[in-house]
Amino acid sequence: MDDLGEFRDREKREGGIDASTGVRAAQYVRMSTEHQRYSTENQADIIAQYAARRGIAIVRTYADEGKSGLSIDGRDALKLLIHDVEAGNTDFTTILVYDISRWGRFQDADESAYYEHVCKRAGITVQFCAEQFENDGSLSATIIKGMKRAMAGEYSRELSVKVFTGQCRLIELGYRQGGAAGFGLRRMLLDERGSPKGILTRGEHKSLQTDRVVLVPGPPDEVEIVQRIYSMFVDGKKTEGEIAAILNAEGLSTDYGRPWTRGTIHQVLSNEKYVGNNVFNRMSFKLKKKRVHNGADIWIRRDGAFPAIVPIEMFRTAGDIIVARSVRYSDGEMLDRLAGLLADRGELSGLIIDEMDGMPSSSAYRSRFGSLLRAYQLVGYAPGRDYRYVEINRFLRRMHPDIVERAITAIEDLGGTVRRDLETDLLAINGEFTASIVIVRCQETQAGALRWKIRFDAGLRPDITVAIRMAAGNQEILDYYLLPRTEMMGADLRLKEDNGIFLDAFRFDTLDRFFKLTARCSIWRAA
Repeated sequence: MDDLGEFRDREKREGGIDASTGVRAAQYVRMSTEHQRYSTENQADIIAQYAARRGIAIVRTYADEGKSGLSIDGRDALKLLIHDVEAGNTDFTTILVYDISRWGRFQDADESAYYEHVCKRAGITVQFCAEQFENDGSLSATIIKGMKRAMAGEYSRELSVKVFTGQCRLIELGYRQGGAAGFGLRRMLLDERGSPKGILTRGEHKSLQTDRVVLVPGPPDEVEIVQRIYSMFVDGKKTEGEIAAILNAEGLSTDYGRPWTRGTIHQVLSNEKYVGNNVFNRMSFKLKKKRVHNGADIWIRRDGAFPAIVPIEMFRTAGDIIVARSVRYSDGEMLDRLAGLLADRGELSGLIIDEMDGMPSSSAYRSRFGSLLRAYQLVGYAPGRDYRYVEINRFLRRMHPDIVERAITAIEDLGGTVRRDLETDLLAINGEFTASIVIVRCQETQAGALRWKIRFDAGLRPDITVAIRMAAGNQEILDYYLLPRTEMMGADLRLKEDNGIFLDAFRFDTLDRFFKLTARCSIWRAA
């Protein structure tokens, strides 16, 4: 399964039964990382024994490997199975699954039931081979199945609590829990006795469960730059933007090889890891639900867990300066300042606002009033052009570097290598192929239909264009298209909400498929 059409070329299992005369079945197997007994091979063995006893021929396999069962997102095989059933593209009359938990640990038991109902409605039954009941629609089977579905979801909730508790305990012991080290710092791997084993480079992770990770000072030149940043900010009274300009003028770059910005300087000045504090749970993303920014009262912390590279007094002074400069104005005060700026300059823009000392930032106006356009309207300013379009473009431009950085990190975490052209953002992956990531804004026609236009860069000619389609309103991602150059010959591509099987074969709900294409594996495994 190495290409985008992997699930269309699935392995057929006959199970010793004549498929032309017996009951024909598809098997669905799924493995996350829970336990070896849930490996897809072990599931297939139990399913094969079940099929042999009942004279069932397994003619098709749908396999999701390394996929969480919390939702259908990212489970390409299950989505394809449901799609085939709904489209009538089936050559089987039953689906064999190891047990209810392999069908999914959906947090809403009704979702699990819904996908089974889709199959039943199409005349295809679902059988759970390792369960102690027959899925025959009887009252007892219905009751037991409902309980099992709820238990499968509850297992994930309990496991989430246990994992979180374990992470908190490790934080309190002074160990690092995920995330990049940051400029001026490095991740040190420790064995079970606390002895150093070596520095982890970007993309490397511990391989033994008993190993631990701590932060240590990075190269002396990086440590010196961090200390200079604090000195320029606290003693030199320079702003983050001025500090970034100084470092860039000296030819210095961040740990990602990019120019310094006001934001990257601010991150150095505000992160407690530079004084050795270990802080966790600032943001929650449990059970694949919405990300939540937590209040400081529920953060988990261990002060002095790592060697500090900045004196605590200087860090606190920098924090006081940031807080004093970020006075929370009332709505009226913010609008008064905006009106005064308009009177002085005769026009307004995000750049004009951000360049003005003593003004709240343009992002503060967006947050307070919903958008810059709304704030402009409240002070009686009407931009001479469609500012909504400009606002969206600004948002998408800010969004693009973060997506590219996350993609690079994900590829490196899977053992791949990425060389990034800083001028074009073209990614050369594993020395094998190139990829370009583009964000495609959503446009609404006068009739209310949604349209997207993808422009292919004829100069770059990437092997794969990763097109990120934005949802209506252009504030959230809708889906992803992985478009190979060999299939896309035109200068641009226009998409509707539904685009037919040729184009939608390249559509995915997540970038998991793209990252899987970049993953490296050992030679013995490939053999």
